[in-house]
This record gives sequence, C-alpha cells and structure tokens, in this order.
Amino acid sequence: MGKKREKIEGVKVERSVIIRKPPEVLYHFWRNFENLPEIMNHLKSVTVLDGNRSHWAAKAPAGRTVEWDAEIIKDKQNELISWQSLEGADVDNTGSVHFDRIPEGTQVRVMLQYHPPGGKIGAVFAKLFGEEPSQQIEEDLNRFKAYMEGTENPPMERAFEPEAA
Repeated sequence: MGKKREKIEGVKVERSVIIRKPPEVLYHFWRNFENLPEIMNHLKSVTVLDGNRSHWAAKAPAGRTVEWDAEIIKDKQNELISWQSLEGADVDNTGSVHFDRIPEGTQVRVMLQYHPPGGKIGAVFAKLFGEEPSQQIEEDLNRFKAYMEGTENPPMERAFEPEAA
C-alpha cells in the first residue's frame, strides 16, 4: 500500500451539476474509474490497481503529462467517493464527488484541492492556456451530464450496451 502525503494546501475547487438520473446510475458509472477518460478530456487514462487504489495520467500544459496514484479514503455506495493522492504524485490532490438525490434527479458535486506543478506560477500558466482544473471540472461535469442524459453520443465501444435505468 502506498504512503499518504501530508495535508494538502493550495488551490480549492468546487463545482456541481444537476443530472436527470438517479444517484445509483451516476455513482456506478463514476466508481468504475476507467470510464472517466471518456467524459474528462484532460484525463489520458485511469488504471485500477486494486479495490481502493488507481493510477491516473492527465494532460498538463505545454503537452506534458502528469501522473499520480490515488487511494479511496471514503466510499459510501451511491452517495460519496473521496480520495487522496499518494506520495510521489506529480500533482498532490485530494477530493470528493457527492451524489445527492434531489427531486430533479441527482446533484453531482466535485470538490478538489490540489497543488499545481510549479506552485502559483504554474497555476497562472495553466489558466492562461485554458488547462486550469476549475474550468476542466466544470466542462467535465457538463459532459458527464450530457453523456448520462443521452444528449451526447456514447463512445463507440459502449454504443451497443443497454442504457442503465
């Protein structure tokens, strides 16, 4: 098991979206982390290592790639997934995704705290090039909404799977 890093300070981001699907459907899709690069443009890949750990690779400014291992620190089925990057991460991060049932469906809230590579200068550079995580998270949540509500075409390898309720 990887070693956890010390407490994260740095940039905090919180974004949410309402999706007209029940929490069970949204949680199930999200909890299979290998699905996430289909809806998150900045992710190159996610590889599940075991029940609680995964390896993430994401696009960074100037054509670079950043990678990290993450560990789930709390998992409440159909309600919450929270994680923390492990020691040695290119981008130290911690966060959570909440699936809150509401009359219209589900409010999906993502909260993220991270240290950008290069510190505050790196954060300014990323923002200038449109690769700042708060922008990415908002775009990804909107893409997740469109995908799950069926207004965006599914990736080809999933085109023939029956739609979840």
